[in-house]
Amino acid sequence: MRRPQVLLLAIAASTLELGACNPFHHEPVTEVSRDANVNSRWRATLVTPAALVGAVQMNGTATMQPSRNNADTDFSVSIANATPGGLHPWQVHRGQCGADDGVLGSADAYRTIKVGDDGRGGATARVAMATPASGGYFVTVQASAANAEVVVACGNLAPPAQ
Repeated sequence: MRRPQVLLLAIAASTLELGACNPFHHEPVTEVSRDANVNSRWRATLVTPAALVGAVQMNGTATMQPSRNNADTDFSVSIANATPGGLHPWQVHRGQCGADDGVLGSADAYRTIKVGDDGRGGATARVAMATPASGGYFVTVQASAANAEVVVACGNLAPPAQ
């Protein structure tokens, strides 16, 4: 009588071992978090205006997208190849580079970009308005607060692909 029970236990143990080593056994895939606003994000590539090429060669990127609550609009800007330690005001405007139709939201919403020792800097802003679905918008980076009329980088925001 003892022999069938031992044999049954041996079979059960080897079945468990084979199941654990099964190359076709896969754990369920975990859910990957997704950026809900990725298809609502406007993007811009910032470059130095042609009139300043040779004197300044700043570049960067900017985005405009709905905030998490979808009631506000979030903006971000990052620049590179700037003078270390520089402070650059920036804003988002209606229109296109060279054809300004006014600041989008309050000018006070845009915090100054602070450039690090590596020549890179960035800033974010939130404006109390729904993210536009259409229209023309662009980002400007100014030389300094004292020299705000000189734009050292500009980029037109491209709407999200539909």
